[in-house]
Amino acid sequence: MMGKDGKIRQALLCAAAVMLVCTGCSGGGVPTDRTDAGYKACETADYRGAESLFQEALSQGEDPLSASRGIGIALTGQARYADAVAAFDSALGYTDDKMPQTVEDLLSYKITCQYRLKDYEGCVKTGTELTGLNDKSKVAYYYIGAARLNMGNLDEAHANFDYAVSLAPEDYKLYLDIYSVYEEAKLSGVGDEYLQTALGIAPKSTEDHYNVGRIYFYLKEYDEAADALIVPVSENYEPALSLMGQIYLAKKDYDNARATYMQILNQDSESKEAYNGLALCALAASDPDGALEYIAKGLALDKEEGKQELYFNEIAAYEQKLDFLTARDKCAAYVERYPTDEDGVKELAFLNTRV
Repeated sequence: MMGKDGKIRQALLCAAAVMLVCTGCSGGGVPTDRTDAGYKACETADYRGAESLFQEALSQGEDPLSASRGIGIALTGQARYADAVAAFDSALGYTDDKMPQTVEDLLSYKITCQYRLKDYEGCVKTGTELTGLNDKSKVAYYYIGAARLNMGNLDEAHANFDYAVSLAPEDYKLYLDIYSVYEEAKLSGVGDEYLQTALGIAPKSTEDHYNVGRIYFYLKEYDEAADALIVPVSENYEPALSLMGQIYLAKKDYDNARATYMQILNQDSESKEAYNGLALCALAASDPDGALEYIAKGLALDKEEGKQELYFNEIAAYEQKLDFLTARDKCAAYVERYPTDEDGVKELAFLNTRV
């Protein structure tokens, strides 16, 4: 239950991430108080609050395009992908031929949700619409490639991925996302080719060095990963510190892993990743009660973002306690909350055989 290589599991980072920002967009009117407040709530990952604000905006006659777009973003943040697709479709209904950039923006959100719903045919359709608007859309070609791969069309997938990276040859995240798709398809050997290509990019920023560390981590070259993180770790860049904790976990160096996660908490007392990392250290030490204490502290924090892994490892802790009934109940709640997570579905099937 601890995830691949004992690391903190993360949702797929889509290539569209740079576009998914919580800002208003032009439409049938100028966004006003509730709409603006909704986008601010998105920026702080308060997606439920944001959804409520956007719904109020609609009922009060604020710009329906911007409010519907906001509802889609808020629902995406809650992993309610089918509802989010409906919201983006609603927003698209308020667009016209004079708004190609707005349509592209909405389709970029929509295709992300369709992929997470495993609606691969829908992804190809939406991706084709995107390329019709912008034939240089790396988002479109990435998702068409990912959909084609999951549909078994390996050559078409590879061609689309290659074209995507030709459009953004120095985008580390894109290479990492492509690798993740191949890994999930049990074709990580093919995905490794993209990681090796990405290692040829000269890092220019703190985030670049962090991404190089991620690449080496996925290649299981942990010493090289740690070396790549020297710069961002020295700058106390929290994602790099968290990855350093994962490296220590992978190497079973639990003392240093624990110290790293405590360092994160010292600079960010509301880091759910740190609490989850400490829980993983406790589970490795066969201390499920200690793990549950860390998990409870993480789950008590505001906002839903970052809680999925905590809920997942809560199940693992009860399994380690041999309390399979509670583990089954927690897992059933997890699957209801995150229905697209295959690991949760498989775990529930397993636990149903133990009670």
